[in-house]
Amino acid sequence: MTTRPQDARRITTDPDPFDPFNIALGYRLGDLVITSGQAAIDEQGEIVGAGDFDAQAEQTFANLRRVLAAAGSSLDKVVKVTIYLTDMTNFPKIVELRAKHFSRPWPADTIVEVRSLALPELMIEIEAMALVEGDVVE
Repeated sequence: MTTRPQDARRITTDPDPFDPFNIALGYRLGDLVITSGQAAIDEQGEIVGAGDFDAQAEQTFANLRRVLAAAGSSLDKVVKVTIYLTDMTNFPKIVELRAKHFSRPWPADTIVEVRSLALPELMIEIEAMALVEGDVVE
């Protein structure tokens, strides 16, 4: 089977912590990567940092980095993120995390407070869109 530019390729890792939930980690469509929401779940499907926002945020960014790498991309090629928080008082920490994990030009961003995420212990989830080829420029 020949892959055409418009074909979407499912992003996989080994192990794939999302597979038991019947969810794809994301898809690569040409030079665009679209991820599912990443949260503080380790490679074995266990929650990291229950009750600790900082630990959960670091695991979430590590997971996002891992999925992007599996698709041939990286955090410096992210053009859009949507960040879901269960407590908007963590917003100042998000600003710091964005400065730590992203660089200029900053990705477009939507931050939403939600009542809960997929599992009750989760406090943050991030979904992203990123480039594979080319650079993000101002």
